[in-house]
Amino acid sequence: MSLEAVSRAEALNADLRRRLEEAEEVIRAIREGEIDALVVRNQKREEEIFTLEGGVESYRSFMEAMDLGAAAFDGHANLLYANQALCDLFAVSRDALDAKLLFEAIGAEASAVIAALIEKPTSGAAGVQIKLGQGEAARYLQISAGRMMLGTNPGIAMSFTDITARIRAEERKEAERTVLAILSSAAEAVVVCDLAGIVTHANTAAFGLANGDPIGSPFDKAFALDVRGATGLMQGEDFLAVVVEGQSIQGIEAIAPKSRGGKDVLVSASPLIVGDGKVTGTVVTLVDLSRRKAAEKQQLLLMGELDHRVKNTLALVVSISNRTASTEDTIEGFRKAFSGRIHALAATHNVLADRSWSSILLTEILAAELAPYVSDLGAKLKISGEDVEILPRAAIAFGLVIHELATNAVKYGALSNDHGRIEIAVRREAASIEVCWTEIGGPPVTPPTRKGFGDTVINRSLQYSPNGGAKLDFHPEGLRCAIRVPVEDVATV
Repeated sequence: MSLEAVSRAEALNADLRRRLEEAEEVIRAIREGEIDALVVRNQKREEEIFTLEGGVESYRSFMEAMDLGAAAFDGHANLLYANQALCDLFAVSRDALDAKLLFEAIGAEASAVIAALIEKPTSGAAGVQIKLGQGEAARYLQISAGRMMLGTNPGIAMSFTDITARIRAEERKEAERTVLAILSSAAEAVVVCDLAGIVTHANTAAFGLANGDPIGSPFDKAFALDVRGATGLMQGEDFLAVVVEGQSIQGIEAIAPKSRGGKDVLVSASPLIVGDGKVTGTVVTLVDLSRRKAAEKQQLLLMGELDHRVKNTLALVVSISNRTASTEDTIEGFRKAFSGRIHALAATHNVLADRSWSSILLTEILAAELAPYVSDLGAKLKISGEDVEILPRAAIAFGLVIHELATNAVKYGALSNDHGRIEIAVRREAASIEVCWTEIGGPPVTPPTRKGFGDTVINRSLQYSPNGGAKLDFHPEGLRCAIRVPVEDVATV
């Protein structure tokens, strides 16, 4: 409802209250003998003078001239007279209206008020509000009653004022307050438009999408939605026209260009139906899709990255399988070597997964790869220098190199006896992080007579970059390996 309609309803309420108060004051003055004549304007706008000295007939003449329903009862609750306005109010003829029918019409609550006045005379007046009918057809009456003298006999004077318009206006006003409260508390943008598409209400979230005050502006001008895929054929006024015809629209994606950053929104619109069931406007909701769109983009990136990693991992597994098979003489030898290398690959993958595939510390890779072979890492492994974080590509390659070195150390080197140990030194170079693997206390080392796949893994795993690689040195006192991790795969802090 517009503010103008609310103002008209409030003015009507005030006029009804004034007329009711005037009527009650006149009845009170007559009852208490304060006046002896009245000037009343009839339906022809002519003024008539009624004197109140003639008893019941004078009261009848006065009551007939009243716009509101009026009735008089004697002290035994018999209906003495009812004016035409009262008969019209209850849609009965003057001959058919009696006290019983009237009391049945006004209901038990109002009847009890009248009965109490009759049984216990009082000089005061009493009133009650009643409801006739249900739903949209219901009417509301304000009934005022009080003691009066009909000549020398006591009686009851009653007035019936139809206050339906006032009650309806109050209901609409309360509904308006409820709607405004809902609008203000809604997290999503909500906009109410009239039949012409003019914005009448909007909550705070809607102000943000309009980049200003949209109230009083056409919806299209206030929000200027860009409906995706509509090539300019579908605009705000087009779907509002559909909604005005009684149809709802759900889930249209659009861009709100006036919002900060041009937010993506999901638009839904429904007819606004108030009171008698007629469409009086539209209600539009604009759901901000910015977070969802960002999440979808992130999901697409992750899916692409996952697809890339799965393909690379499968290719690496195939390569490991083929090269392992070419260097092993027996099925059992192949099974052990291949299984060990796949487990090494999985160990690094598991740690990376725990870190959401962001980066991983060198020490975490060393611990994961050496754990299957060394029960007491503290006694067998000494690490010195800077512990740096490296990115997934380098982590997988580095893990495979450490696995091959650990496997060789268990078979032939420092981890093959109780006295051997491994020292690892990490230092930062200009173009790489150098990790020096040194075995101490193991059996004497002699260069191998033939190179296996393990040598290939160590030498080639980090050569995808000119700054990466590894070099083996079969020193008699223990194997040494200088591993270079490319600086571009070192995570920045």
